[in-house]
Amino acid sequence: MRHLLITLSLFLIFPSAFAQQKHEVRAAWITTAYALDWPKSKANTPAGIRQQKEELIAILDKLYAANFNTILFQARTRGDVFYPSSIEPFSAMLTGTVGKNPGYDPLAFAIEECHKRGMECHAWMVGIPLGSAAQVRGLGKESVTRKQPGICVQHKKQWYLNPGTPGTKQYLMQLAQEIVTRYDIDGIHLDYLRYPENEPKFPDRKEFLRYGKGKKLDEWRRDNLTEIVRYIYKGIKDRKPWVKFSSSPVGRYRNTARYQSNIWSAYHTVYQDVQKWLAEGIVDQIYPMMYFRGNNFYPYALDWQERSNGRHIIPGLGIYFLDPKEGNWTREEIERQIYFIRNNGLAGQAYYRVGFLMNNTQGLYDELNEQFYIHQALQPPMPWINNTPPTTPTDLKMSVQGGYTTLTWNASTDDDEQNEPYYIIYGSNSYPVDISNPEHIIAQRIKKNSYVHAPIYFWEACKYFAVTAVDRYGNESEAVQLESR
Repeated sequence: MRHLLITLSLFLIFPSAFAQQKHEVRAAWITTAYALDWPKSKANTPAGIRQQKEELIAILDKLYAANFNTILFQARTRGDVFYPSSIEPFSAMLTGTVGKNPGYDPLAFAIEECHKRGMECHAWMVGIPLGSAAQVRGLGKESVTRKQPGICVQHKKQWYLNPGTPGTKQYLMQLAQEIVTRYDIDGIHLDYLRYPENEPKFPDRKEFLRYGKGKKLDEWRRDNLTEIVRYIYKGIKDRKPWVKFSSSPVGRYRNTARYQSNIWSAYHTVYQDVQKWLAEGIVDQIYPMMYFRGNNFYPYALDWQERSNGRHIIPGLGIYFLDPKEGNWTREEIERQIYFIRNNGLAGQAYYRVGFLMNNTQGLYDELNEQFYIHQALQPPMPWINNTPPTTPTDLKMSVQGGYTTLTWNASTDDDEQNEPYYIIYGSNSYPVDISNPEHIIAQRIKKNSYVHAPIYFWEACKYFAVTAVDRYGNESEAVQLESR
């Protein structure tokens, strides 16, 4: 503990010692449930559609300006969705009416706009909860409780998919496959894959007697959730292996050597055996909901990293506590957590939720933009899936006209024939361009083998350029360099 306090004090005294990483996940959850973050308007007219789109563009523009690179877009809430589905109805948040088509595809629009800005878009799906009895009634005949009652259960006036029924994993897989198959999605993010908190009397006795096979109830429930993770992971990878599969478990896995977590832990409280998911390699990323501070954050962040098995651990930070109506946190709490995450080699940060970034609560957005995320960052690679980079681009050429620099090069190839590589543009005033320095990243996720550099400010102008190719697993090629004329 003494060592931990000393380390934290060093973060505060010498923050510049912990430089920005070239590879870092910088994510934000865009919450569509109850329209908390988006949409604020209804898409019932052409003007309404435009306004709804403009609201989302404004969010993405602001995140892009602060060098965020990952959007967790809530595509499924509780039994309804934000894309045209053959399984579940459109959310009423889009038009005010359950099942009504908003006149465009919100998920497709979100993906397209994210990719324009070089950001990944992950489809955030709520897993097990289906909502209150009133919510379920509001979905009418389109509710899964009506279509597939055998996989649903009611408990304390709330409806759930039943993890103990094999049909549940198949139903969630159908939803995930619908998105993976139809969209150029970068990830599936499964949230609320858990039993209700501290509810040992969850009504699954019939399924336990049928499928328990001599296990203890706690063990069986954990295995049920693990099997859902395993089933969906395999289904996604069989179709598109580069699509990341992630989950957001409860923020403390279980007890550490010195700190007790039984009052609220993934393992004990909601039956999530996340260590098993990581050890078995059936998740690519974990976004633990670490909405804590002090000794309820730091030891458990290290615990997640120690259990990671090389997968990406991206702590979710509870920035809603910066709002006086939600808590009494100060911005320094979040700053210390970011320093700690970086210094201990975790894969990045995620912020719940984006509305508090948009509102610049306690100046957090400005601080990220001006201090922590000054430069762009690339996605961390996934060597457990693929570790072969594309071939190096060749024959880099440059022309300058009217203050614009046009770069062209010969395309790279990748060992994954399903995907063409993207390109990363680097620039600096030193030759050769040091591509290990994130300060030199100009643009990423460029699809074409050409790029026009049009600096807004004179200090953004570069004398030298380099281009690399990167695949969808995050593997980056060597650079082709070109000295400016």
